[in-house]
Amino acid sequence: MFKSKQGKKEILQLYDSKLDSLKIEYEYLTVQTSFGKTNIIVTGDPANPPIIVVHGSNGCAPIALETYANLHKTFRVFAVDVLAQPNKSADTRLSMKDDSYGKWMNEIIADLKIESVTMAGFSFGGLIILKTLEYDESNIKEVYLSAPAYIVNGNPLKSIFKVFIPMKRYMKTKKVKYVEKFLSHLFTDRDEFAIEFLSKVFLEFEMDFTPVPVIDTKAAKEITTPITIFAAENDILFPGKKMIKRAANIFPSLRKSTLLEHSKHVQNKEQNEMIEQEIMRSC
Repeated sequence: MFKSKQGKKEILQLYDSKLDSLKIEYEYLTVQTSFGKTNIIVTGDPANPPIIVVHGSNGCAPIALETYANLHKTFRVFAVDVLAQPNKSADTRLSMKDDSYGKWMNEIIADLKIESVTMAGFSFGGLIILKTLEYDESNIKEVYLSAPAYIVNGNPLKSIFKVFIPMKRYMKTKKVKYVEKFLSHLFTDRDEFAIEFLSKVFLEFEMDFTPVPVIDTKAAKEITTPITIFAAENDILFPGKKMIKRAANIFPSLRKSTLLEHSKHVQNKEQNEMIEQEIMRSC
């Protein structure tokens, strides 16, 4: 998935610098799944209840750890590097149309020998978590989804003009102003690390432009695990009001849904802290 050895080196240097900046005690675990090697960063007291955190598309585990920076104080946190993303896991690209992601995550849970697991995921991480519940939810206690993929999709024309075209212009010109332009439509607040990291990723990594599917109503109605959703009001990818309306209609186990006012697709620090507090209250 990395286009060059140098590109991979530079992206993983940014990965390491983000992880170092968190100033937490951690260890790496490697899980050999049927889909390939999966890297996991583990932090928090082993006696604490387990939580798996899943990052979004074109992301990595250190970003997920930073997003919810205090979870390790009350949970044993397992931050998973998603396959075929710019991180330290294998480059096996799974299909979003079948049960591969659910099977993969359940293999990880089985290998870690953890039960009654809480899961928290952002964006594409939400799709992975819902796929996990569809495949086998028996070991999952509850889930928290922030601006999740796989429930609704936004207007594709908006995404093309506000995200895809500026991205392609950046890839052609290498002018960072185009990265800043389309990230301004996705991020509630400016994020300097995201600009630096994604500027490398868009040039040096084979991204997946496959359209994101939405969960089938029948499959959603069969899920019994408690679900909490944080939907972003100004999310052009997965519109918040549309998401809350559909979620209420298809998930019998929906415990709570919150519309994050003034939030774009990627929440800011204050919004993430609010989400984090909600997760920690369940512990």
